[in-house]
Amino acid sequence: MEHITLLLGIVIITALVFDFTNGFHDTANAMATTISTGALKPKTAVAMSAVLNLVGAFMSVEVAKTISKGLVNEEGIQPEVIYAALVGAILWNLVTWLVGLPSSSSHALMGGLVGAAVASAGLDAVNGGVVVTKVLIPAVAAPIVAGVAAMLAAKITYSLNGKVGAKTSTKGYRTGQIASAGLVSLAHGTNDAQKTMGIITLALVAGGALAPGSNPPVWVIVSAGLAIALGTYLGGWRIIRTMGSGLTDLQPQQGFAAQTSAASVILASSSLGFSLSTTHACSGAVMGAGLGRKGGVVRWSTATRMFIAWGLTLPAAALVASGAELVMRTGDVGVAAVTVFLVGSCLAIWLISRRQVVDHTNVNDVAPAAGDEQPGVVTTAIAAVAVPPVAGTTAAVTDEDLKATIPASTANPATPAAPAAAV
Repeated sequence: MEHITLLLGIVIITALVFDFTNGFHDTANAMATTISTGALKPKTAVAMSAVLNLVGAFMSVEVAKTISKGLVNEEGIQPEVIYAALVGAILWNLVTWLVGLPSSSSHALMGGLVGAAVASAGLDAVNGGVVVTKVLIPAVAAPIVAGVAAMLAAKITYSLNGKVGAKTSTKGYRTGQIASAGLVSLAHGTNDAQKTMGIITLALVAGGALAPGSNPPVWVIVSAGLAIALGTYLGGWRIIRTMGSGLTDLQPQQGFAAQTSAASVILASSSLGFSLSTTHACSGAVMGAGLGRKGGVVRWSTATRMFIAWGLTLPAAALVASGAELVMRTGDVGVAAVTVFLVGSCLAIWLISRRQVVDHTNVNDVAPAAGDEQPGVVTTAIAAVAVPPVAGTTAAVTDEDLKATIPASTANPATPAAPAAAV
């Protein structure tokens, strides 16, 4: 193994902690719809996702190269800069997890790295062209592309199975959801695990343990894969609740369309080396699938909060990281102070989260009622052109069929039954 100093060791451990938070923060991307529709039990879903995240980590290193070689200039970057970037990313991940908002772990990491690099060496330390082409443009394009693809896939799905009984199609698409959720998990491993590989490789280069331009060593790939898999297995239940039932009410057909569309976008971006936000892609796909069924409603109040979090991710992580870098300029005392701040903040967030525990036993218990938000202008316009029922058939989903697609644990006697949705 390369020569590792004490500070470099701290940076590597902190990077793996970030990878761990990335795992439980992004579990919802793959498994929220599968859990909310009852296709898999919660613990089974996160276990499956963890294994496939680990497998995906070994499939490519293109994204890791973008992080370690392209985003910032390796020359002049010190380990303290990497440490400061990780502090900003971890704290943003935990804050958004606490409030149950699916934000981008990838953008938190990149925002932290850019903020710390600028504070350390100025604007010249950042490759602006790479930031625009491989970070900002994919950030905007991913949810749009995945959303449109999922909406069209949902419309096509309903039109093709119009003559099939609702119960039969529900069972079939639940099975399809399991396969598509596995594909999303595999795609997540190929994209997000590599970001930590890239940041550790950059730290090794900055600390003189690796030559500039080196690819991630095998031990880095293995440790990053294991860290994200462990975080995924623990499950980010708060965000799973938001993604599964907070944005829209999905039936298995829509869940299958959302997951397949998101996985396709993520895998394509990974092969091109784009440091894509899997959260953006999956969230866009969920909303698109929600609009793909006539009568489907996207809860724009929740979506708006999510969009605000997306917009704040890069600057918030950059601000915290730049502050941490400035403190660490004072030497060992500064490094110790930042470490104490990070550990104390993580502990405080965890203690606050214990006031209202969300786990696999109650993740579906308080799902919002389908009629709790009236369709807005966008929803109404898209619903007006949705695929109508096939001639000679009844509505694809009746009240009884809808009940069959919802796990028993979500039943709420005080909440009126959701109206049947016409296809």
